[in-house]
Amino acid sequence: MKKYIISISVIGVSALIILSARATPQVGVTSVTLADGTLDEIDVFAKTDVNPGKPRDYWKAMLNTKGVSHVYIVSNSVAPGGTFGWHSHPGPTLVTVKSGTATEYEGKDQTCTPHIHEAGTTFIDPGEETGHLVRNDGSVPLVVIVCRIVPEGFPMRNDLPNPGYCPNLN
Repeated sequence: MKKYIISISVIGVSALIILSARATPQVGVTSVTLADGTLDEIDVFAKTDVNPGKPRDYWKAMLNTKGVSHVYIVSNSVAPGGTFGWHSHPGPTLVTVKSGTATEYEGKDQTCTPHIHEAGTTFIDPGEETGHLVRNDGSVPLVVIVCRIVPEGFPMRNDLPNPGYCPNLN
């Protein structure tokens, strides 16, 4: 039994080392945490009447978590040609492109179709296990402000290897 446990442990550690070695690194990225804090479980439903002349014309938002969460507000700057590398997040991220243009690729998209997000636009990274890649393919610095919600005690990001069907994207 002891040999079995040792063998399983060696295989697990080896797998982690191999996956870490295959992870795609960040290049040209500078991150500054602007604020962070902890929240107890969240159960919020907001509703605003967006057309007072017509009842039941509501804007709605809902956020529900189980367990303690950590919220980070981060400013990320990416030099021209820079990349965040393939990665995922354990929770959702709201992204606002402050300047430059972000080119995003989704880890589950086997066609490697780029999603272009220009200055003044926003997008959501839902935090899927398949991850994503965001690059600055432009000639000016890319600056994005993110609001990330993750389970307390978890990292903000998990490095991932290239999914394999986008071999030239890192």
